[in-house]
Amino acid sequence: MAKLTAELVGLSLCDQQNYPVLRDLGQGCREVGIGEPGNFSFVLKNVPYGEVYRELERTQDYNLKMLDGALIQVMYRFRDNQIEAHRLAFFPSPFLEEFQNNPEVYLDDEIYAEVIKRNIVPFPLRFDYDCRVGVAVDVDHPKSHLTLGQYKNCRIPVSSPMTPYHFISFILGSFYNTAYRRYSRQISAFTQAFDTSITARERQLVHVQVPESSTR
Repeated sequence: MAKLTAELVGLSLCDQQNYPVLRDLGQGCREVGIGEPGNFSFVLKNVPYGEVYRELERTQDYNLKMLDGALIQVMYRFRDNQIEAHRLAFFPSPFLEEFQNNPEVYLDDEIYAEVIKRNIVPFPLRFDYDCRVGVAVDVDHPKSHLTLGQYKNCRIPVSSPMTPYHFISFILGSFYNTAYRRYSRQISAFTQAFDTSITARERQLVHVQVPESSTR
């Protein structure tokens, strides 16, 4: 993640960042996250999205802040060198009026190509993974899942945990595609992936397939 962060800053796709920090939590548990542990519970409160965004921005509770204001969070927790949980979140800026009201200012800048259209509705998304006993429940609470728009019960099954590279590539390719197509060859590619975690019942549902390890 540190290498990806440096490259995004170098390409001027990101202008504010908090480099990942490794913390030893004891009992074989380690966490890779933002410099200061944030209060993620605020994100889940029943408050307008604009307030959630402003609080994350105020506390700098993000790894990356993109030029258009979008915030990216990346957190992993490992136990005995095995992934136990992750939270990979994207919070686009809900305040795009400047871009949308003055599109001519940004037409020549690839980073803004996808945000200057007035019909865009910014919404957060989050890839979560948690394999702890009592947390993961087949179908109802998949170990790996995608939540869209802060909907409480939106847990779309995902085939496996995601690596930082695959998450960042997904965000860039989906929401900054013009810039991604121009700069993708200047961003390091990583082939590592995690083992599958989706259950047989979850595969029968609409789900998200992400790169998985070829070893079983």
